[in-house]
Amino acid sequence: MEFSKLFIALFISQVFFPCNMLIQAAPANSNLFREYIGAEFNNVKFSDVPINSNVEFHFILSFAIDYDSSSSPSPTNGKFNVFWDSDNLGPSQVSSIKSSHSNVKVALSLGGDSVGDGSAYFNPSSVDSWVSNAVSSLTDIIQQYNLDGIDIDYEHFNADPETFSECIGQLIKTLKKNGVISFASIAPFDDDDVQSHYKALWKSYGDLIDYVNFQFYAYDQGTTVSQFINYFNTQSSNYNGGNVLASFISDGSGGLTPENGFFVACSRLKSQNKLHGIFIWSADDSKRNGFRYEKQSQALLAISH
Repeated sequence: MEFSKLFIALFISQVFFPCNMLIQAAPANSNLFREYIGAEFNNVKFSDVPINSNVEFHFILSFAIDYDSSSSPSPTNGKFNVFWDSDNLGPSQVSSIKSSHSNVKVALSLGGDSVGDGSAYFNPSSVDSWVSNAVSSLTDIIQQYNLDGIDIDYEHFNADPETFSECIGQLIKTLKKNGVISFASIAPFDDDDVQSHYKALWKSYGDLIDYVNFQFYAYDQGTTVSQFINYFNTQSSNYNGGNVLASFISDGSGGLTPENGFFVACSRLKSQNKLHGIFIWSADDSKRNGFRYEKQSQALLAISH
């Protein structure tokens, strides 16, 4: 009788209080460092950036965009072209940095804020045609450059959240299934339209998304440590179960800066087992200050958990 009561109690606790399992499965501290590179064409090279051998290091090439490369670019429905500084960040440079540093992987980011003199819009003709074109064109680029993953950074949309979710979700699923990429990330920020699209994607395909490069630097300049922690917790809730990374912009134009306590906030997150990694926008800007905060970020991440 006592045994059956115990069994029933255990059964009830698992049915009605399954959060124990969720807590155990939650992401933990990580030594992942990620850096966007190549969007500003200021001759920054992979080899310029200091790489700590005790972190997992991802360069993210910015950007591949499904627009043509004419003087007045227009959308191409998923046929991606290279819009980063490929003279300095070409296939041979990717091979070189990866062979020099076994802890380095290189990804490409899709979309971004602008193309030519205008905004870069997510503008599919249909889900099936966009996915077909995107899988084909991105597979070619990824294999040519020997890349490891993709990042999704569309910021303007001519499609509803469900269409975005299906296009991007099916793209990631197909590239992973085909063995073309080993990881995928998304790069949302706190804007209602942006969040509605990425949260729809997360709801349907979150299990395929390895990292959330949340743009915390899109919050107001002068963000405090306590505000940053609150923002981090809010976005961790929006992307529940995801590896949400802490981030800053190296030109100091927004969010919580290193000078104002970014690393204090990261240390606090680390003590709470919530520091899933750090990313910086961008190496192009950091070149001016000798990459001092890249060194500091990696040093913090390299300290054993």
